[in-house]
Amino acid sequence: MKRKTEVSELIFRIVAYFFLIVFAAMCIYPLVFALSSMFSSWDAVRNNEVILWPTGKLQLDSFKFVFNSANFWVSYSNTLFVTFIGTVWCLIYSILGAYALSKKRLMGRHGFNFFLVFTMWFSAGVVPQFLNYKATGSVMATLFAGSTNMADIDLKWLIVLAMGMNATNIILLRNSFEGVPSEIEEAARIDGATELQILTKVYIPMSKATIATVALFFGISRWNGYFWAYRVTSAAGQNYSWPVQVYMRDFIQKETGLTGSYDIDTSDLANVGQGTSIAYAMVIFAMVPILVIYPFIQKYFAKGVNMGGVKE
Repeated sequence: MKRKTEVSELIFRIVAYFFLIVFAAMCIYPLVFALSSMFSSWDAVRNNEVILWPTGKLQLDSFKFVFNSANFWVSYSNTLFVTFIGTVWCLIYSILGAYALSKKRLMGRHGFNFFLVFTMWFSAGVVPQFLNYKATGSVMATLFAGSTNMADIDLKWLIVLAMGMNATNIILLRNSFEGVPSEIEEAARIDGATELQILTKVYIPMSKATIATVALFFGISRWNGYFWAYRVTSAAGQNYSWPVQVYMRDFIQKETGLTGSYDIDTSDLANVGQGTSIAYAMVIFAMVPILVIYPFIQKYFAKGVNMGGVKE
């Protein structure tokens, strides 16, 4: 028998759906606006006539400009490198760390967990973190280039290796591993499984939803990473190592009259409308990989956060 909906419950649903629709529209509108600005006439963009749909004479010049920009695709390849290699690297040591912290037999386990959580409460600050990155770069230069100048190494590797720690993701993985029944591990040990085999054959397959969620977190943070990538690469003068977000920032700076430092050919940018339209085209290009990948990982998101965020 179908239960009759209470008036209060009906009102709650209406209000909830209303705010959900409004929030969804607020998330979708920037994407629609960027697409419209990319295809709208440059005069319409310059005069702020674009509101929702493309305005004026449709044009593909902004799309062609970005598509034929060698510097843009160099920065795009840098972002792909940092995102893929960085995500794999972060997952490897996050899984290993979370697996160790999930074991009650680990000596000093409570202390290690405390210091991990402590980093979420207190941060050293921007300046010490930047100095730490520079020191790490100098060590890498000494090891691989025989120099103390971090400009002598490809700083994409510094971004990958030195910027991967995230306490929240390790805690999510640790809690997920703690939820694996100990009887399964004991059975694997009786069958002669090594520690590495237990991790790869038992814990990782049973925690793949949380691992996929953490991989999504790492991937998005690397793809959208801007501030530290800009500070590290700019400090060493390695503009060729810029990720796409830093490249777009410099392009927008130039088009708004601020100082940029990347060698971008803007001789044929006749007006601000043209430059703004090109900037929106870059934004669309930069969003494509995330828009393509996210639907395939979304099904793991809620399950992964719930498994890793709730400790039984």
